[in-house]
Amino acid sequence: MISQLELVIRRRRLPHWRLEGSVYFVTWRLKPGQSLLTDAERDLVETTVKFHHPTKYRLYAYVVMDDHVHLLLSPAENGILSRIIGQMKAYASRMLVKQFSRHAPVWQDEFFDRIVRNEAEFKQKGEYILTNPQRRWPDLTDYRWVGYLD
Repeated sequence: MISQLELVIRRRRLPHWRLEGSVYFVTWRLKPGQSLLTDAERDLVETTVKFHHPTKYRLYAYVVMDDHVHLLLSPAENGILSRIIGQMKAYASRMLVKQFSRHAPVWQDEFFDRIVRNEAEFKQKGEYILTNPQRRWPDLTDYRWVGYLD
């Protein structure tokens, strides 16, 4: 039983579970038909996802790939995950359209999120994020759009 905390479950196309004080694994992708993100575009998206750390959310790990983003984060007290991610996606989209002449919409409508249930899962999700580039490109030795924040 959950004491003094309330699990909230919402659904659009994907389920979204919310539990105050939780850490979340979050991911979203480019809209089908969008070209892969260039290095400069990944720089912009990386700056965007790190911008409000640690004031609006605590960002533990992130990777900006050429077609998707993964985050491990926890909203600040009274922060609303859907609003945080929506603002990240909206700002990055506006800047990608403005600075790089992309066509809107840049991202798929929804994002996937999952509550991280324990320390073991936190470590597993963090490792998954940090090694995402090497799994995609096995010969890669360095990737600058990935990070772990203390």
